[in-house]
Amino acid sequence: MEQSTPLAPPQMVEGDPRALTLLDINARFLPHEQFRQLVANVKRDGHLTSTPLVWNDTESGRLIVLSGNHRTLAAIEAGLSTIWWMQIDEPLPRQRQIALQLSHNAIAGQDDPAILKELYDELENVEWRQYTGLDDKTLDLLEKVDVSSLGEANLDFASVQFMFLPDELERAEAAFDAARATGSADQRWVAALEQYEPVLDALETSRAAYKIGNSATALGVILAVFERHLGELAEGWFHAASGEPNRKGTAPLETVFGVREIPVETAAIVRAAIDRLVKDGSVPASEPWRALENLAGQGC
Repeated sequence: MEQSTPLAPPQMVEGDPRALTLLDINARFLPHEQFRQLVANVKRDGHLTSTPLVWNDTESGRLIVLSGNHRTLAAIEAGLSTIWWMQIDEPLPRQRQIALQLSHNAIAGQDDPAILKELYDELENVEWRQYTGLDDKTLDLLEKVDVSSLGEANLDFASVQFMFLPDELERAEAAFDAARATGSADQRWVAALEQYEPVLDALETSRAAYKIGNSATALGVILAVFERHLGELAEGWFHAASGEPNRKGTAPLETVFGVREIPVETAAIVRAAIDRLVKDGSVPASEPWRALENLAGQGC
């Protein structure tokens, strides 16, 4: 096998991306949604955060992008007038051009799933999660579901499985608990098949609204919308017209106030009032929540 001579270090060049020639045949394919996300990221940053590799073909007078064609095209669509690129000025045989192109596309590190999720977990803002471009496959959020144990051979069903990242898990569990608590005690994690499509529609709508690349983040958006409408769950136990409960049992406090948390200053005032009522015997110590009845009665 013939040994190729080492390349001289490429030089950094700044110029108009429109002056570069993109490859006619590029093995690297970027789906439309991912490319739109790349364009959005470039617009947000105002420059490329990784540099294309360009070959100066002096015979044809062209500057050919060997690696970074999508980044170059994204820079053009984002309206950048100049970008930086690494430029090789020495002659390159066709074989070496192809080898460079394929090696830049094929040789890449692998993500440590634990570290990837840990880093992704730190991103609290939906926009930054969107910025990463990570999709379901990358995050490995969806796993195969074994349904062979179901006894009904002709049972028509669809199964959906979600994997939550640590910060989303706690919020999701709280949201599901609140939803379950407002219904009857006879609960099962089974839904009608016709509800399957609406679930997917809800995920797709949230993905499209925020241009989100993975279902976990899309579900996070749905949960955020749910959190803003907690008060509407009061319909599960409260008849607004009569002002009376429409079932027995208990109700989550968040469906009373419409929020899960209140300011510490407010909480301190309420807690002090409850302590006073318990101390003077107006409210049983074992049922401090009855202080709300007293406080509501005084306000009426």
